[in-house]
Amino acid sequence: MTEIEWSRLKAAEIKALAGRNAVVIVPIGATEQHGPHLPSMVDWRLVQEVSHRAARLMTRSVPVLVAPTIPYGMSEHHMSLNGTIALDYATMHAVIRCVVESAIRHGFKRIFVLNGHGGNTTALQNMIGELTVAHKLPLATGTYWDIAAASIARLLERQKALLHACEAETSMLMAVAPELVNPDELAQMHGPYVPGLSAIPGVNAGVYRWRQLSSRSPIGVIGDAAAASADKGEKLLQAIAADVAEALADERLWNAPI
Repeated sequence: MTEIEWSRLKAAEIKALAGRNAVVIVPIGATEQHGPHLPSMVDWRLVQEVSHRAARLMTRSVPVLVAPTIPYGMSEHHMSLNGTIALDYATMHAVIRCVVESAIRHGFKRIFVLNGHGGNTTALQNMIGELTVAHKLPLATGTYWDIAAASIARLLERQKALLHACEAETSMLMAVAPELVNPDELAQMHGPYVPGLSAIPGVNAGVYRWRQLSSRSPIGVIGDAAAASADKGEKLLQAIAADVAEALADERLWNAPI
């Protein structure tokens, strides 16, 4: 099996992959509360799983390696609930810049920051835009549930999209770390989903207002975990990884002019 983990490769092997114009995937998640039924590692653990699975699929046609997962993100809106470690914008910007520029200095030209936490999305787009301008390279970013939105929707029973500590995230954690999920709690694990950027009932969906998660859900759950299962989680992971692999192996992503 082709090795895809940066941290398991030797320096000379990494240099050789740069010479082959390999795609570098940089996974970033978060460490934060995920309701009473899930551990705080959900976001970083799932984006790591997706990254590794996608990279193994990509090796059939594209050289690729996956950087060590960044386990922290912008999670200030979760600090009102226990278990969260949050980065501010400046700190996350510095971490992303240092990781991406380290890869660039080693000769890599195709770098994708794969996101697994909603609070990182807008910030990452801004950061990658700045780094693209600075280095004149086709850097890119994306959130895995946006990339695989259609596949996720087809597999869910009680939701249309991945939310938080929900049917989707709970199912995937049950697939990769079942010992950390208590199935007896799942029937009670549901919270309201209000569409729109502010998540305030009746407010125009295009209006954004920052809100702490505890004001939206006292138990820190958005969606419905009652329909979660390990089998569904495995299907979700397979489908998401396939969509991510297809997106990152698409030469049009890297060849379009800056």
